[in-house]
Amino acid sequence: MTLFNLIEHSGRPTQQYYLPAEKRISGNPLQSLWLNYQDLSRAFSIGHWHSEVGKWSVQYTEEEYCQLLSGISVVTDEQGHSTRLQAGDVFVLSKGFSGTWEVVEPTLKRFVMYEPATASV
Repeated sequence: MTLFNLIEHSGRPTQQYYLPAEKRISGNPLQSLWLNYQDLSRAFSIGHWHSEVGKWSVQYTEEEYCQLLSGISVVTDEQGHSTRLQAGDVFVLSKGFSGTWEVVEPTLKRFVMYEPATASV
């Protein structure tokens, strides 16, 4: 196991996908993921995410730190409070957050995510 990892955004995405129809509100944005690091437990990960224009519902089961590197997005909570995000903005979406994510201009973000495995019964 490597104990030091240099995090870079380059090369081909680890994964590209479209959201399921039941999550989409408008558009059908192609989303790309560059998974730069994941620990052995798979609970902690770091990477980059890009999305084309669109809007969809979100329900966070993880803790996520984000830094927008380019683009414009609007995140709206269940109560209807919207936050416009642009390059340079840094924010955290906490476990339990529900609402919508709208990409107004194609958006690239750096993320750090933590989601421990749930105990099996």
